[in-house]
Amino acid sequence: MNAVTPIAETADTVTLSRADFEALLNAVDDKEAAAAFERTRDEEAFPAEVVDRIMGGESPVKVYRSHRRLSVRALAEAAGLSPTYVSDIENRKLAGSVAALKAIAAALHVDLDDVA
Repeated sequence: MNAVTPIAETADTVTLSRADFEALLNAVDDKEAAAAFERTRDEEAFPAEVVDRIMGGESPVKVYRSHRRLSVRALAEAAGLSPTYVSDIENRKLAGSVAALKAIAAALHVDLDDVA
C-alpha cells in the first residue's frame, strides 16, 4: 500500500480521502485473511459438496459420517456410543450430550464445533 496522506489532523482525529480510507480497510482485510490462512493452513479441507450440504441444513454428523464413508454402526463403535443414539443425533431427535458430541467429533476427525 502506498503512503496515506491525511487531509486534516487534530489531536483526536485524522481526515483521509475516501481512496486512502478504503485502501486502509482493504489492507486490514488482507492481513486478517492472511492470518486466518496461517491459522488453518494445516487443517483438512472439505469438498464443496460437504460444505454445501451442511450449509443447506443437513446434519453435520450425518454429512461428515457420509464423507468418511462410515456406517452409523461404525461411527457409533468408534465413538463408544450406541448406533441408536448416533442415529437420533444425526436425525436431530436428540441434541446429544457434550461428551457424546466430543466422541463423535473425535471419531470423525473434526472439531467439536463442526458437529455441535
